[in-house]
Amino acid sequence: MSGMLLLEFRPEPGDGTPLYLQVARFLSNAIRAGHFKVNDALPAERVLAESLHISRVTARKALAHLSGNGQVVRVRGSGNYVAPIEMPLTKLSGFSEDMIRRGYQPGSHWLSRAIAEAHADEQLTFGLSPSSNQVSRLERLRLHEGTPMSYEISVLPVEFVPDPWAVQNSLYELLARRGHMPVRALQRFKAVNANADVAAKLNIPEGQAVFFITRVGYLASGVAVEITTSYWRSEYFDFVAEMRRDQ
Repeated sequence: MSGMLLLEFRPEPGDGTPLYLQVARFLSNAIRAGHFKVNDALPAERVLAESLHISRVTARKALAHLSGNGQVVRVRGSGNYVAPIEMPLTKLSGFSEDMIRRGYQPGSHWLSRAIAEAHADEQLTFGLSPSSNQVSRLERLRLHEGTPMSYEISVLPVEFVPDPWAVQNSLYELLARRGHMPVRALQRFKAVNANADVAAKLNIPEGQAVFFITRVGYLASGVAVEITTSYWRSEYFDFVAEMRRDQ
């Protein structure tokens, strides 16, 4: 909290935007810049009003606006907290795309990039022959503000990624440039307890619950182009699906 209070809020002169929306934008930018982390408490209305030199009514309306757009969770009798990052399940997109769309700056810490022999299940999924079963294997941590958010292993036939070292921050950006972008995917979720290796990589206690996600991405032709398995820190994300009842 103290880090944010060192920042100075200045209303934009001549800006016709209501003051509470300017304050909400200021707080939103502070969250995205990492001054507040997911699940951190925001300052109370009184503290916020005093530190930003605004009225408590303006502070209350700014927090209510952030709550309404899903960036803040209001807990009755406790306060306002930075909400987990919502990840929709209705659109096929990559980690970098999702984070950038929400105003966050994603990063990657590469653990390994290599060409290797496909495992038996990978060979079956990709339809590789025994004589041509090499894959590019990419292992990395996905980061936000230097904090590891997920541990990810992606495997692709060398036909689509012959040079795994060419992948920078976004695998999907590379696939799109080369005309191999998946158009649909089958994704499975389950909760697991992090083993010692995963816990060390994500900087969490061993045994902490994480999301374990397996994704198989397919080209328009129906050919499988990627298998990605990942472990996501559960305290940072909400996976959201909109459902409709058949008429």
